[in-house]
Amino acid sequence: MLNNWVVMPTCLPTVLRRCHTCTSERFRPNGKFRVNAHHKLLDAWLLALCTACGDTAKLTLLERMNVRSVRPELLDRMHDNDPGLAAELLQDPAVRRRNRIALDWDNAWRLDTGGSDHLDREWGLPCSSEAESLGKIDVSVRFAARIPVRPVRLIADGCGLSRAGVKRLLTEGKLVSAVRLSGKLSGDFTFLLKR
Repeated sequence: MLNNWVVMPTCLPTVLRRCHTCTSERFRPNGKFRVNAHHKLLDAWLLALCTACGDTAKLTLLERMNVRSVRPELLDRMHDNDPGLAAELLQDPAVRRRNRIALDWDNAWRLDTGGSDHLDREWGLPCSSEAESLGKIDVSVRFAARIPVRPVRLIADGCGLSRAGVKRLLTEGKLVSAVRLSGKLSGDFTFLLKR
């Protein structure tokens, strides 16, 4: 039986960018937009506040765009300060490149393992009696957003193990995956944990 885990965002990530007022390099986006019209041209920004001094930074989204070339539903979502739109735009590589920013996802996500009441005593994993009798657990990890996370950390958190314990299982060949589990991943993957 396949266990499904989901990496879910809990809030907007911190924006890493140098503050022009103080020495801080961390901004907290609040999901608010600013849209300015210059005759038939639009400018739009996502606002973020410096975590140290509170100064506002404007992350450029649209620059001198013709009003007719902007989808009306996108404009409505900006006027409504849609937090979902803010999350989508922060994950857009073009927006990050244009504004020369990086994202820090620390404390902005959680791992949902399905919350099953039947936990494996040895690993702390939700599993079926069929998987227990076969001595293996098959897990599919899905990312609800492109959050870069170390797979070893996810597996340790989901299984109730230490990271060193997960690395040991990996070297012993008891933890296998089609993707490399060292480094960071932000895309879906599966792994098999054997007894």
